[in-house]
Amino acid sequence: MAFGDINRVNTNLQAMSSQFSLNKVNSQLADNQMKLSTGLRINKAEDDAAGFSIASKLSGRIAGLEQAERNVGDAKSMLDVAESGMNTIMDTLVEMKSKATQGATDSIGSDERGYIKDQIESLASEINGVADQTTFQGTDLLGAQGDAAATGSSSTFQVGEGSGDTKQVDIAATRSDDLFDSSSAAISGTDDGTNAGTTEGITLTDSSQGTFNTLIDNIDSAISDVASTFNQIGIDQNSLSIKQENLSQSITSNSAARSRIEDADFAKVQSESVKLQIMQQTATSALAQANSSPQAVLGFLGG
Repeated sequence: MAFGDINRVNTNLQAMSSQFSLNKVNSQLADNQMKLSTGLRINKAEDDAAGFSIASKLSGRIAGLEQAERNVGDAKSMLDVAESGMNTIMDTLVEMKSKATQGATDSIGSDERGYIKDQIESLASEINGVADQTTFQGTDLLGAQGDAAATGSSSTFQVGEGSGDTKQVDIAATRSDDLFDSSSAAISGTDDGTNAGTTEGITLTDSSQGTFNTLIDNIDSAISDVASTFNQIGIDQNSLSIKQENLSQSITSNSAARSRIEDADFAKVQSESVKLQIMQQTATSALAQANSSPQAVLGFLGG
């Protein structure tokens, strides 16, 4: 840096040098104030080009992980809805088993068996009603009315930030016409005409003791099928819970990595700001002195 001769007033190099130092201190102080106001060490690429690039990538990954965690939560909610509907269906099947066992004994007459037959058919319709109403975001979870394929539901969830981080969840159909074999000697399918070519419910072929005996086996098979679906839902729920925990840990780890790169150390920045404020004051004083120095030349012009 050049040092000017105070005897030359046309170009005040001392003032220029002081101005340069003051501008530099002001710029550094402004950067520090920005860091304190945003809490970030890196506010623009020029602050730390490599750090800015790494922090941006980490921010993208964290955003993906956070959304994946929400997706997992939604998937668990969907399975909770399916489980709730299946709980009701299982309770209905248990009641049907009780009714069928009652109808299979010789201690009641044919009229009573007719009443039990009507009750069982009504309970089967209730199963269909529950299955049709068990939906999540417009998706039929347990097999809706008119679903000739009787496949229940199959959903694929994005459970990670990568395109391949997906999980498929399958739920078996649990309408009464899916749970019971309509070709059984005890059961036949019914069609109310609302969905041509599909079965809307079940009916008992008659109210004889033999029909109820056969129905007991059919209900046991249906209970076993629903229990198997419960088991799979439980496995999927546990898998999603583990995934949710892993995502939470990944979010924390990546956030910590980004923080170390991007976040400001407040104690350090504040200490630097105090130093810069002192330098600002001294630079301002030096500039004032440099601007007043040429006045000494007037001494040569006196007398």
